[in-house]
Amino acid sequence: MALRWGIAGAGRISHDFVAALTVLPTSDHQVVAVAAGSKVRASQFAWDHDIPRSYEGYEGLARDAEVDIVYVGNLNTQHFDTTKLMLENRKHVLCEKPFTLNEKQTRKLVQIARERKLFLMEAVWSRCFPAYKEMRRLVDAGVVLFASVHFGHALQHVERLTALRMGGGAILDLGVYILQFQQYAFRGLKPEKIVVNGHLNDSGTDESCGAVITYPDGKLAIVSTSARVSLPNEGIVVGTKGILRLPDFWCPDKLVTPFGVVEFPLPETEEQVFFHKNSVGLAYEGEEARQCILAGKLESPCIPHEESIELARLMDYLRKEMGVAYPEDFQDVS
Repeated sequence: MALRWGIAGAGRISHDFVAALTVLPTSDHQVVAVAAGSKVRASQFAWDHDIPRSYEGYEGLARDAEVDIVYVGNLNTQHFDTTKLMLENRKHVLCEKPFTLNEKQTRKLVQIARERKLFLMEAVWSRCFPAYKEMRRLVDAGVVLFASVHFGHALQHVERLTALRMGGGAILDLGVYILQFQQYAFRGLKPEKIVVNGHLNDSGTDESCGAVITYPDGKLAIVSTSARVSLPNEGIVVGTKGILRLPDFWCPDKLVTPFGVVEFPLPETEEQVFFHKNSVGLAYEGEEARQCILAGKLESPCIPHEESIELARLMDYLRKEMGVAYPEDFQDVS
């Protein structure tokens, strides 16, 4: 039986996700409904993707009995309320990163999902790529001593990346990728010390941020992100067995190892995408969600709940050191 998807949000990332699902069998995945803040946008999205039903606002999608799981792809500031609504209406959820704006919101969603025995996953799509799984295999054969990752694009013209009221800033939108990469490299370890520096834009959100993260036994991660300039956008792991490099580390189709380059061709599609030529790789997280639900799992081993909570905690810490606070940081989530 196909997993029936509802889509919350009719923006570019939702477009790319739905386009990516087309490479998977329709017997396994079907998009049956979409919702957006505007009826016009929802209707246009439904027309563009041949989706049977569209809704203005998210209540209708939450009540749609034919929807099994909802992909939440709206603004950062909407993730918490939208995901909470879907969980409270017995829907599984795959929510775009950043999961929420802070740790307390993330903890609340995990609590609701666990209480209602529903699958909940932060859409850190990187973790579902074959290149990441091969990196994990090689990393586990030795001991990681150092990780370095840098991710930046010139995005100061994009309001959702700069405006405080929209949960803007490089840390939440781009920094989540660098933090998850070093977390994956040092999986199971907790930081002992974090040193942070960066720069704020005129809107009071983080334009750039860098951190040195120290782990037990002198293990070290150096990370940086920028919404002002393009950076090398490569992840590096150094261990007792050599050096691993992931070009385009957030959506890689190759892994550079001490033994040579291992390539992982992506599925082919004629669908156009907005964000990156490798956006078809969003299909990997869609299939991961399906496999977990079929197996009765409430979370994905690719990005378990505790790691999403830890990511939120790390982003909270970096923002605090940078002096960036959102109104939601001071609100009760109960």
